[in-house]
Amino acid sequence: MPEPSDARATDPSSRDAPARRAWPSVVVVLVLLVAAAFGWWWWQHRAAAPAGASSPGAGASSPGAGTSSPAAGGGAPASSAARRGPPTGAQRGSEATRVLPVTVVAATRADVPIVRDALGTVTSLRTVVVRAQVDGQLLRVTFREGQLVKAGELLAEIDPRPFEVQLAQAQGQLARDRALLENAKVDLERYRTLVKQDAASAQQLDTQAALVRQYEGTLKTDQAQVDNARLQLGYTRITAPFAGRAGLRLVDPGNLVRAGDTTGLVTITQIQPIGVVFSLPEKDLATVLRRYRAGQSMTAQALDRDQRAVLATGRLTTLDNQIDTTTGTLKMKAEFANTDGVLFPNQFVNVRLEIDTLENAVVVPSAAIQRGSPGTYVYVVRSDNTVALRKVTLGPVDGERTVVGDGVAAGERVVVDGVDNLRDGARVEPIAKAAAERAATQAAAPRRRPSNAAFPRQQPH
Repeated sequence: MPEPSDARATDPSSRDAPARRAWPSVVVVLVLLVAAAFGWWWWQHRAAAPAGASSPGAGASSPGAGTSSPAAGGGAPASSAARRGPPTGAQRGSEATRVLPVTVVAATRADVPIVRDALGTVTSLRTVVVRAQVDGQLLRVTFREGQLVKAGELLAEIDPRPFEVQLAQAQGQLARDRALLENAKVDLERYRTLVKQDAASAQQLDTQAALVRQYEGTLKTDQAQVDNARLQLGYTRITAPFAGRAGLRLVDPGNLVRAGDTTGLVTITQIQPIGVVFSLPEKDLATVLRRYRAGQSMTAQALDRDQRAVLATGRLTTLDNQIDTTTGTLKMKAEFANTDGVLFPNQFVNVRLEIDTLENAVVVPSAAIQRGSPGTYVYVVRSDNTVALRKVTLGPVDGERTVVGDGVAAGERVVVDGVDNLRDGARVEPIAKAAAERAATQAAAPRRRPSNAAFPRQQPH
């Protein structure tokens, strides 16, 4: 039987037992080392923190630990989040007392016209289709298409030779019958002498007197034929019946024209002066009739489609005799001189008719009128340079001006620019509109380029 010492020496498990007992101690040592390293790191960072700063744990410590809470007025500075918080009452008060620059204009008194807008059509006062009055060959056309022609100006000419022949024939017949009449008058005088001498009967005298009267009638007929032939010859020269603009040529020279042709030679329309027909609602009829019957002139303006540019200025001349029952409007016509020819027949224009005038009314710039929950209002600058919100009632609008019925007196300053941040009672720095416009013009003006004298030209080497 072997010895016990020999048995432990030969058993493998007995040799690994010391190693198994050493593993837990190694783990414990590693854990202690890691804990020591962490503690050292935490201590270094705590020592590097500001002396007055409090750690997260210090905020939870008791007052006896020597730290003071913010409520106690401690010396800890406020954080950035606290600095970015909502403003205090003092800050809000400073914002309320801030002076805001605004542009102001004084309310004035003026005579404001009351106008009505309507859609109108330009119509020529006279339009005619020029036709031939005699039959014949068209020799020449003397007008240009679209030309402005004068009254009596030659437009075209028809071959006059056939009509000259007819005139000559009528004149010859007239000359023959005039000679017969003169001879009959001579014979009548002879018969009168013979009757006195009892050499001729009274019947012969009466017959000769009747023959003289017959020749006198024939002579009148011949004279009428001469006048008619001369008139037909005059019709070979086609002239303009009035001044106007010629349209497109409808017949070319060389064609045979007749008096019964429906197309005619050319159309002429009068454009100076020219009319515009438009309609107004019957509710405005009383005011228009009052001034129309009193002989007072009412100014009418013709504007373009955008109602920005005034094309012509004229006056109301004619009212229709009945109201259109389908639209409840009355047709009217205004007349324009149209010296520059800007109005064209059948052109659509916007008509602005001045039907009355509001005298000595308080007007403010339209830019000063504000609309919001209070209604229609303006900001008025008081003498202490604070603004007051005033409700106003609006009247007629005249361009960039608006009539205010009440709320603003003449001479008071109203804000026209810079109203975005205004409140009732806000303090402002008023700037006159004229001064603001001059400053803006000077700021926008380009700087003057330096003269060439400031940069001497270098001489070539």
